[in-house]
Amino acid sequence: MRFLVLLCFLAFSAVAVGQSAAAAVWDDLSKVTYEKKYDELLGFKVDVPVFGKDVKALEGKVIEISGYIVPVEGYKSHNEFVFSAYPYNMCFFCGGAGPETVMEVQAKEPVKYRTERITLRGKLRLNNDNINQLMYLLEDAEQVLTK
Repeated sequence: MRFLVLLCFLAFSAVAVGQSAAAAVWDDLSKVTYEKKYDELLGFKVDVPVFGKDVKALEGKVIEISGYIVPVEGYKSHNEFVFSAYPYNMCFFCGGAGPETVMEVQAKEPVKYRTERITLRGKLRLNNDNINQLMYLLEDAEQVLTK
């Protein structure tokens, strides 16, 4: 009986640690400020992200991050989508959070839309110069299946 209780505790701890590690990535990604820069093409100043050292340390690294698929207009495919730290009703596009809480995803294999939280693994790329993309991009992403 004690062995079974210990085994259940260890399994729960591993899941909790994995989820808290993925949540810690969103915490790191929130360490961004903005500065105004003049955009020649648009003809006015735009907010440009200035990434903190914790964010810069993640550039080009493979990360695991948990969140929600956001159904946005122009949703291209199950391979390219927007991913959010928060559910749809609280995400950046609904006005409930900042732009640091969403990222563009390019997945290796299609990821089926669902409303539940999922975990993705992929290479993080930072964007502070293309205003037509989000500031965070997750490339070669794969869904991490939990048991």
